[in-house]
Amino acid sequence: MIKYIITGGAGFIGSHLVEHFVKENKKIIVLDDLSTGRLENIKKFKNKIKFIKCDISKKGSWTNEFKGKCYVFHLAALADIVPSIQNPKKYFESNVKGTLNILEACRNAKVLKFMYSASSSCYGIPKKYPTTEIEKINPAYPYALTKKMGEDLIVHWSKVYKIPYISLRLFNVYGTRSRTSGTYGAMFGVFLAQKISNKPYTIVGSGYQTRDFTYVSDVINAFIKSSKSKLSNEIFNVGSGKTVSIHKITKLLGGKKVYIQKRPGEPNCTFADIRKIKKKLKWSPKISIDHGINILLKNLDYWRKAPVWTPKKINRATKLWFKYLRK
Repeated sequence: MIKYIITGGAGFIGSHLVEHFVKENKKIIVLDDLSTGRLENIKKFKNKIKFIKCDISKKGSWTNEFKGKCYVFHLAALADIVPSIQNPKKYFESNVKGTLNILEACRNAKVLKFMYSASSSCYGIPKKYPTTEIEKINPAYPYALTKKMGEDLIVHWSKVYKIPYISLRLFNVYGTRSRTSGTYGAMFGVFLAQKISNKPYTIVGSGYQTRDFTYVSDVINAFIKSSKSKLSNEIFNVGSGKTVSIHKITKLLGGKKVYIQKRPGEPNCTFADIRKIKKKLKWSPKISIDHGINILLKNLDYWRKAPVWTPKKINRATKLWFKYLRK
């Protein structure tokens, strides 16, 4: 039976991918060290999957799972900007060495397709919007660099060892089960915890900056189409194809807001050009920002244990951001 190996399968995007394949009765193997993923995300599937707690940056018995025919969905990674500035070595170990170890395991397997969760942060601050896949690569901080290095390894291993791949450069993914870790990072996790605690939303800069928010179910659909497609050795942007201001987000969420200092190294806009994936994979996003936020508001309980960030706490947490990324 063909195996579906999902690294980071207890995490935000990974757990949704697990849920999809459980419904299709696939043989699923989840590899996760639970550093940011949560067993709660996959506990209702525990009798239908094989879960292995492991650190992919270290070789171990988990590599035995790659014997035979398999699809590999590599989503395991450390995320967020500030922690990557604080500890770039840790990010290199997880995102680069971890990817290398997965690829080495794949050399001895019959990999039908290797799907990679890449990051649009590789573009840095693009010169053109919407941003195409041929935009200049210019990562601004270690997280972005390590994700791009992971992609480069995959492309090279594909050329040398004939491992078919599709790399998906994801733009501002949001949705149910997004991270609730103690690290200051993803905007929606911060805002939803603030909403629950009746605290003002901490808007960075003017609030007129815009982002290409992509709902998680659309991202899952892109992974599924990638695995089923006859195409291989391609890199695709995955976004909504629209860009929405932070002001609009807070208006849809409802509540008060407070403004904090704009951060260096952040683009004023993220906006994916998705013409390539629409044409080649016949993929297109389905969930509007209004619909997506409505889904989040109906599932607020998930973020009750998330840390509540205040301007003072954010100022302390982002000191290194200003120290190292200021021009």
